[in-house]
Amino acid sequence: MPAASAVSHTDEINARILAVSEDRIAGFVREPMQQIAEQCGLPVETVIERIRAMLRAGTIRRVRQTLMATDLAPGALVAWEVPTERLDEAFDFMFQRDPFSGHVVVRSTDTPTSGSQYKLWTTLKVPHAYSMKKHADFLAAQVGASHYRLMPAKGIFALGVGHVRRKTIEPGAKSDALAEMHAVRSVKLSDLEWRVLTTLKREFLPEELGENLWAARAREADLPLPVFLEVAESLNEQRVIGRFSTFLEHVKPSATGERVTRFNALFHWAVPAGREYEAGQQIGRHHILTHCYWREGGPEFNHVNVMAVSHGTDRDLVRAHKAAIDRHLESVGMPFSYTNVFWGGRSEIKPSEIAPGAYADWCRTMGVDPASMRAD
Repeated sequence: MPAASAVSHTDEINARILAVSEDRIAGFVREPMQQIAEQCGLPVETVIERIRAMLRAGTIRRVRQTLMATDLAPGALVAWEVPTERLDEAFDFMFQRDPFSGHVVVRSTDTPTSGSQYKLWTTLKVPHAYSMKKHADFLAAQVGASHYRLMPAKGIFALGVGHVRRKTIEPGAKSDALAEMHAVRSVKLSDLEWRVLTTLKREFLPEELGENLWAARAREADLPLPVFLEVAESLNEQRVIGRFSTFLEHVKPSATGERVTRFNALFHWAVPAGREYEAGQQIGRHHILTHCYWREGGPEFNHVNVMAVSHGTDRDLVRAHKAAIDRHLESVGMPFSYTNVFWGGRSEIKPSEIAPGAYADWCRTMGVDPASMRAD
């Protein structure tokens, strides 16, 4: 059993590792552990040992290769209006029984406002050829939702967790350059590419972590290692690979009783129509943001069109970060007619399934004909 300090995210060595491993290894790389070690200035053996220990202890909840899943399967942020007495039941269903719903969060506002009756928020991805609306209709019927709002991403300006390195960021800290927007596309993959991708994205068990991560995955895909690597690098060139990442348990206390974050806040801004790209470039520059998207909230949410997420251990500090972004928008002449914060409460996070075959299998387990869920 490792000492508590060896599995704490605040341990000096672990913090050095996590500042890199959370979101600094972009795309697909052949030797991710070596790259983490090089960037944090530690022996690769130490990096592997510490990440294994933190994963076993639950400090790290998963290690995996992430994808730009919004390009591989149509997706949306979904706000659900669910009766209060069924909120916990609806939460459990989305988290436990729908593999296509990822983040599941109960949110609230400081005061009643436009959209505050939508307490349950999820991310949703549905593989190509299937209908996201039909899937959402099915979920609504299962959980008793009276209404829901699908908010697909039109553009992504920031996407990367990095909770450890964000702990010391001051309000208003931002990059010198404007944020680049990743325009959401529809990328179709071959059977071989799906074969590699499905194996590539599976979470690593502690005992699987080592210097040569991909040899075992190539065997799992029944492919020679050079072929597996070539296909993975081709997927990277198609910009459907996200990053190699260690994800901290940032919702619940760790085994050492520590919390990485206490508050997660969904920021909303309604900027003038036609200026969403410009606004996203300005908002997405701010280092504190783990996510920043161009999404349309519609009349249910006062026509907000730029959303971002921030985490922190101090609620007032999270508010200070939001206020600094507001002041920056004003300073660059970007007006907004409405803004708000939806605070996260109960939450669970899991990667959304995106494989077409998995969708058909899930439909059958739910007693649904997969053909009835296909896009018209």
